[in-house]
This record gives sequence, C-alpha cells and structure tokens, in this order.
Amino acid sequence: MFKTLKNAWKTPELQKKMLFTLFIVLLYRLGACICVPYVSADISTSFESLYGSTVLGLMSILSGGAMQYATLFALSVSPYITASIVIQLLTIAIPALERWAKDGANGQKKIAALTRYVTIALAVVTSYGYSMLLKSQGWLVKSDWFAMLVINAAFCAGAALVMWLAELVNEKGIGNGISIILFANIISRLPSMGVSLWNGVIMNGIYHWAIGVLIAIGVLAVVVATVGFVVWVTNSERRIPIQYAKRVVGRKMYGGQATNLPIKLNMTGVMPIIFASSIVSIPATISEFISNEENGFKQFIKSFFAPTTWPYLVVFLLLIIAFSYFYVLISFNPVEVANNIAQNGGSVRGMRPGRPTVQYIQKILKRVTLIGAFFLCIVAGAPMLVSVVTTALKTLNPTMVMPDFSILTFGGSSLLIVVGVALETVRDLEAQLSLRASKGFLG
Repeated sequence: MFKTLKNAWKTPELQKKMLFTLFIVLLYRLGACICVPYVSADISTSFESLYGSTVLGLMSILSGGAMQYATLFALSVSPYITASIVIQLLTIAIPALERWAKDGANGQKKIAALTRYVTIALAVVTSYGYSMLLKSQGWLVKSDWFAMLVINAAFCAGAALVMWLAELVNEKGIGNGISIILFANIISRLPSMGVSLWNGVIMNGIYHWAIGVLIAIGVLAVVVATVGFVVWVTNSERRIPIQYAKRVVGRKMYGGQATNLPIKLNMTGVMPIIFASSIVSIPATISEFISNEENGFKQFIKSFFAPTTWPYLVVFLLLIIAFSYFYVLISFNPVEVANNIAQNGGSVRGMRPGRPTVQYIQKILKRVTLIGAFFLCIVAGAPMLVSVVTTALKTLNPTMVMPDFSILTFGGSSLLIVVGVALETVRDLEAQLSLRASKGFLG
C-alpha cells in the first residue's frame, strides 16, 4: 500500500489529484467547525450524554462530530447517502429509472440529477427534525420563526455543499467522494474517542494507572488484529471457474481461455450495519424525543432495548444478516450474470448454460453472503457484546468496578468503514497507475 502511495505521488497527474482530494477534505473539516447561529455553546456535552448510543450518536460519528456541535455540516453526507440508496432501490422497482440506468452516460446524468433533488428534499426534512430537537432540548439561545428559518437554511446549505464537495472529488480527485469524507470524519474522531476510552478504562482514578495501561494495550492489540482480519476478509473472494469456447472471426481465433467469476466475501460492505444500526436505534431515539422526564416507555426502553442490553444486540445481529441478503439481492443479479457469460461464449465448468448456471451461481452467492453476514456480525457485534457484558455485570453486582466501554458501541462499524475506504482508494490508485505505468513502474 505504501509503495503504491509513493509511486502515485511521483506521478504529477496523480499528485495533483491527491492534493486536490486533501484540499477538499480540509475545506470540509473547516466547514464542520463553523457554528450555526442561535445554537447554545453547551450542546456538545449534553448531546453526547443523551444520544451517544442512539442513531443520532452514529450520525454524529459519521459527521465527524459536526452533529454533536450543531455546525454548518451537521447533516454531513447522511442525506446524500440516503438519497443514493433510495434511488438505487427505485431503479429496480421503477422501469423508467431502470432504463435510465442502462442508457449509458446520458441516463447516469439523469439519475445523478434526480439524486441531487432527493438529497435536498431529505436535507430539508432532516434539518427540520434536527432543529426541533435542538429547540425541545433547550439548546437554542433564540427560537422564534426567524431563528428557526436561519438554522434550517444553514443546515440545508451545508448538506448541499457536502454533496458538491463529494462530487468534486469524484470528478477531479482520488476515490469516491462520499467514502473519502466519511473516512476523514471517522479519523478526526479518533483522538477524542481514545481519550474517552482511556477515561472509561481508568475509571477516573479508581484503577491504578498500570492496570489502565495494560487494558489500553490489550484494546490496541485487539484493534490491530481486527484491522488485519477485516483486510483479509475484504480482499477474499470466491472464484467460479468460467471456460470460454473457441471461435473463429475472420482469420483470427478468439476464446478458448479459462477465467474466473470473482464473488467478494464481503460484497455488501458496511451498508447492512448502517441500515441495522438506524432501525434498531429508532426506539431509543423516539424515547428521547417523547419527553425529557423519565416515564414508563422510556424506562422500558432503557431496561430492555437500550444499546447495552441483550435484546438490542440480538435484534441488531439478526438485522445485519437480513440486510446482507437484501442488499445482495438488489445489487447482484445471477440471471443477468449468467446471460452475459452465455452471450460471450462462456460457461461455468460442469454446468449447462441457462437455468443450471443461474441456480449454481445463486447457491454460491447464498453461501458467500452468509459468511459475509457472519463477518459483519463479528466486527460490529463484538464491541457491543463487551458493553452488554460489562453492563450486565454491573447490574448483578453494583459494587463491582468495571471499565466503561460504551464508547466502543459503534467502534466496529467505524473500523470497517475506515479499512474499506482505505483499500478502495489504494485499488483506485493502482488502477490509475496501471494506465500510466511504464515498464517496472509497479514492480
């Protein structure tokens, strides 16, 4: 990876793209520090204590803390990601959008324009809900109609700017713009997460500093091992052997080659985790919206469906598995793949073209998806399991001194995003290097 970065930096054109990408990230981070008018200065601590383990806490992590401080880019890439997913789903359900998707560059431009419109609409809805949350919690110094109008306009403008910056990276930079911004957001949160984890481990002086250091080293070792595991699984793939028949065109013979159809082990990426986290956190988030005071519903959620309870963890893992199959279903079409193989004169070894090939690919796809779903459950569920176990032990024995690992609730999801984006960006650099490479350039 470092060799690829070194070679890319030596290429003037790629160096300009890398510098441009860094410049866009810098602009984004500056925008994430610009405060929106009429927001109280004490929002940060209150927000973290109330919503750190809800879907709003996840959105705060994905925004690099911008939502926690209610800055210009508080909505971050969430409206754009949601709009892209909605359009992707509608492309399968609506024939007109499906024709656009298959219409080449012209159709992609139409889909991109529609995605922008949906992003703005979602930003308006999200900003209104977020501003009402700020108002209900008393985090606004002024809440008349003009102040609310300014706050909502600022949030919507910030979401539009983020969308524009991401598309600039796609056009003139390196990697996927949304992924790069997410990567920068999560990386920017690492120092504060490390401090919070350290404070939770040493329990404000209850533990001896030496024990705290040993626990911190153990956590760091687990993180390094997890990164290696994530890289290995992300690069793993199941290869289906394909044999192409020989054919004569004019005086030349084509085909007769053996190749593979690669199916990645983690085909879905981090999307099932994001979907599952959003849905399973809805009850806890709704309970906070209902009232600031303790009531029966809020007590029930805290006791049986908080992020540190067993029901929450079980439902979360089941949703990850379900969304893994759902996302593969909408993004990979075995019938279309089998038809493309047959049209190019190929066939899966040992399988007849047509329905047998489709059934064989579907069988392999189901097995690979199940393994990938279990992988996501391990990466995202292990940190949550630690929090659940420590909370359960504290409940059984209130006098027991246990470290606070609540900061790790979304640690697995963040780690998966960071590693996935890093690998994707390196592959993009390698692909562009191969187009410009001279002999031995990558050697």
